[in-house]
Amino acid sequence: MTGPAHPGDVELADAAHEGYLDTSHLRADLGARSARSGAITVTTQLAKFCLMLITTVILARLLRPADYGLIGMVTVLTGFIALFKDIGLSSATVQRPTITHSQVSTLFWLNVLLGGATMLVAMAMAPVIAHFYREPRVTAITIGLACTFLINGFAVQHQALLQRRMQFGALAAIDIVATCGSAAVAITLARRGHGYWSLVMAQVATAMIALAGVWLASRWRPSVRLDLAKVTSLVAFGRNLTGFHIVNYFARHLDNALIGRFWGPFQLGIYDKAYQILLLPIGQINAPITAVAMPALSRLVSEPDAYRRAYCRILEKVILLTMPGVALMVLTADWLVMIVLGPTWAQVTPVFVLLGLSAPVAAICDTTGWLFVSQGRTRDMLTWGLIGSGLIVTGIAAGVPWGGVGVAATYSATMVLLVAPLLFWFVTRKGPIRQADFYVTVAPIAGATCVTVVALLGLRSWLGDVTPWSGLTLAVPCALSVFIGALLMSTRGRTILQDAVAMRRLLQAGRR
Repeated sequence: MTGPAHPGDVELADAAHEGYLDTSHLRADLGARSARSGAITVTTQLAKFCLMLITTVILARLLRPADYGLIGMVTVLTGFIALFKDIGLSSATVQRPTITHSQVSTLFWLNVLLGGATMLVAMAMAPVIAHFYREPRVTAITIGLACTFLINGFAVQHQALLQRRMQFGALAAIDIVATCGSAAVAITLARRGHGYWSLVMAQVATAMIALAGVWLASRWRPSVRLDLAKVTSLVAFGRNLTGFHIVNYFARHLDNALIGRFWGPFQLGIYDKAYQILLLPIGQINAPITAVAMPALSRLVSEPDAYRRAYCRILEKVILLTMPGVALMVLTADWLVMIVLGPTWAQVTPVFVLLGLSAPVAAICDTTGWLFVSQGRTRDMLTWGLIGSGLIVTGIAAGVPWGGVGVAATYSATMVLLVAPLLFWFVTRKGPIRQADFYVTVAPIAGATCVTVVALLGLRSWLGDVTPWSGLTLAVPCALSVFIGALLMSTRGRTILQDAVAMRRLLQAGRR
């Protein structure tokens, strides 16, 4: 590709873009900026969670489990192909201390080319997927979802730059608008009887709205040129990261592929919906925290003590929000399923419970990605991906003969007993984080959660047969009060709560 005709204009434009790419000013008030970013992301994710929950409740009454199962069949492959539209180049843009306009422009065009290529590959694979599942409707669904690859290719670098500059207000606004637009499309089409197509078009709408949003929010514009020599190290970084995502994706989505292949769309719809409901609140915690943690830790990588304190403090908040919440959801799963999905989806409950047993551990494991990427250890990350994925695949395969329930049980057991302990050892072989940091950080919150579990079991025994709304109305305040009370019983627990209050004040200050 060739650049503009006037070299002087190119130099002026590049100078303006270089200033936009500079993030040295962020270090001066990194703590306060992170607090403000946290305030924005927490508020946004709460609003997004409410929107998604309302959408889930409505669509569960308009669509059938088989509709979700058909989408689940397709996303197993399209999600895998989608890994190649980015090849880790967005993470490279966020992680690198310095980056030039020429480099980002080259990465932009690489993402566009990869987006187009993955779209064509997915479309070509559509008949193969339909043959694998023996389900002809899968062909058109695959082609429809493939269009999002090219759309996303134009948005990857702009979104990465907004994250690099910690412009989370703009990202939050885009996220909310895209969620609202997607929900409106899905509900409208579902009400008109379009079935699974409402879910397909909702994903297309999300991609288009997000693309428009990041281009409007970011002042950066790519130059029409491709200089591969300047991005060799960035591509190498992304290559290893993509390698990890490939093996990790295969392990995490093999369950859907096998259930869909051997048990059909109904069983897959039940399993996939259980997974979605469980990840709905957890995703609203981990995703925004990751968006803030990655650029913050990347700026602290040269200061080991500060890096370790920052990571442990953020990890503590992830556990504080995740562990007691998941315990409450697991122990009230039958009530939640009845309220959110309705009686048609009763078979979701046992799958949900079994998957929930490993959810807090999985949330902690997800944070280790921050360590690998922020420290530039993507080769180690790929090595771990091969080890961990092998364990997960073995566990999933062992549960297939018993359907979704069997897969959920063996997956959770593998995560808790094998994957997590090995990962904590592997990631701490290098860098400032020690293996003991995980266990020391988790211990007081895990202890308080155990007390909460006992209290909820007692409450359920005392209540007997009650309506779902009545049960949840009593269970939520009971769990919250018991959990806080249990933390207050120990010095470390009181410190955790005090720090949470202090961070809440920082978040409030950040809003102002």
